[in-house]
Amino acid sequence: MFDGASPDQAVAVLAAMNDIATLGGSVEPSLADSLALKAAAHYVFRQPEDLEPRDLPPVTAGALASKLETDELRLSAVQHLAVMALIDGVLDQARIARVSRFAAVLGVDRDFLATLSEAATGHLRWAGMDMVRHNMLSITGRPWAGEDVMPWLLPYGGDGEDRALAERFHALEARPPDSLGRAFWQHYSSHGFAFPGEPEALNAVFAVPHDTTHLLSGYDTSYRGEILVSTFTAGMHPDQPMAGHILPVIFSWHLGIELVPSAGSHKGALDVEHFWEAWARGSEMKRDVFSPTWRFWELIDHPLDGLREAYAIPPLEEGAPS
Repeated sequence: MFDGASPDQAVAVLAAMNDIATLGGSVEPSLADSLALKAAAHYVFRQPEDLEPRDLPPVTAGALASKLETDELRLSAVQHLAVMALIDGVLDQARIARVSRFAAVLGVDRDFLATLSEAATGHLRWAGMDMVRHNMLSITGRPWAGEDVMPWLLPYGGDGEDRALAERFHALEARPPDSLGRAFWQHYSSHGFAFPGEPEALNAVFAVPHDTTHLLSGYDTSYRGEILVSTFTAGMHPDQPMAGHILPVIFSWHLGIELVPSAGSHKGALDVEHFWEAWARGSEMKRDVFSPTWRFWELIDHPLDGLREAYAIPPLEEGAPS
């Protein structure tokens, strides 16, 4: 994210985030905007908790560019500006256009910016499919050419049922009580989820790392929790983080825009304070469970707390800056 950023750089990025929220100072920040800025200052930049958005100095795109010398810092800044444009739960053309102008001056040209711009101008189907394509690329490591992801996401119906795989997951009940395997079994059993291999189950290629990330991060399966776990994933697995992980869940569970038919949608689930904590925690994690080299079945007897420690996952903080 912003490893090695100086206090001066941190203030400049926060000032730019405030610029997006206030449209260059022409409107007052909403309560959600103010909470988001304070939380970003705390969790991402480790700034004093008494920071007030109204005290941030104005900053131009050129001034921000002069302070952020590396491509990595500039990309991280634009990612944060893009999220700020969506904090209030609406597709605001003026805010998104302002993000695009900052990005142009900073020399950042990434697909998620086009996705946002297309969505803001009403091209929601295109934007939705673009996010799906990036999500699939991030998960599978291969470009996704088709439109309908459901046959891949739900592969076990009809002739695709895999009883041997399902039985292997059910057998996790017998693993040690504190182990990853037992926790995975409990997670599925307590929620009534179908295990991979069963007709209604999600593809194990996605379900295993995704639900393991729920267990490791501590985020639940509520709408709020799904946004946080995908944000944590974006930090842990920096392959298409915005277009593939963060934007899809914000669109689905905060803006209320259904991306995949029958997948559903919800409005207002973004926890604007703990969102930044989730991103920062994922970024500090030392092992990527979405990596093709990570092996779930080799770890099923490892204590879950031991894996959290080995992977250097920061604990959840109690409360949030306010």
